[in-house]
Amino acid sequence: MTTLLQLADVSFSYPGRTVFSGVSFDADEGEFIALMGPNGAGKSTLLDTITGLRRPNSGRITLLGRLLHEWRSNELARRVAHLPQSVRADVPFTVEQLVLMGRYPHGEGWFDSPADVAAAHASMHRTSCWEDRLRRFFTLSGGERQRVLLAACLAQDGKVCLMDEPSVFLDVDQQLRCFDLLAEESRNGKLCIVVTHDLNLALSYCSRLLILAGQRLAMDRSTADVRHASDWLGFFSNRLQLGETPDGKPWVWYQ
Repeated sequence: MTTLLQLADVSFSYPGRTVFSGVSFDADEGEFIALMGPNGAGKSTLLDTITGLRRPNSGRITLLGRLLHEWRSNELARRVAHLPQSVRADVPFTVEQLVLMGRYPHGEGWFDSPADVAAAHASMHRTSCWEDRLRRFFTLSGGERQRVLLAACLAQDGKVCLMDEPSVFLDVDQQLRCFDLLAEESRNGKLCIVVTHDLNLALSYCSRLLILAGQRLAMDRSTADVRHASDWLGFFSNRLQLGETPDGKPWVWYQ
């Protein structure tokens, strides 16, 4: 299995505040990783450092065996798709135009190629936003916008997918569909790292849990491991307990 991403002793801080320090982990193709932790733990900031949007204060990030800062921005954009935590809703573009922007790193001319259009259309069908393709983005609901942004990331077709709360605003069925799609991407050899606060979605779909807490990477364990131990729940709340569904799958309950 090929290692796509390596973080070695990565730290990030603002003046007067350390966000996280000493974060180290490797991630391979085909993994579906949940990045979790309490509010303010630095999850979004960590994704931003991996995408190159923020420069860490120390440490080393390696993508496909090459230091992150050595990649040109267009090269990086062809390999890393990033869904940020929030995007302005008042953009004037149609759904189709916005999804096609996910293909921008692959463009070689002024116009979208047939391959770009095909990739965008396939992504819109996969995320159930095809019927909205001619609507303006700002006319959509929060959940509809989220599906469009997910479609743009899928159309980008990066080897690494970094998703910051991709299921936010989605109804229950669409949350499950979102994680179905990301699991499918990982089965096809991509590395998916998703920030989520939904412990049960993480346990049901992801192969590994990374927990940021106390300005550090507090836990890095497989879901197969944590389903048999509840000590990690204390990072989130003292009101949680680990149980099982009727068919024997792990499930987190709250008191």
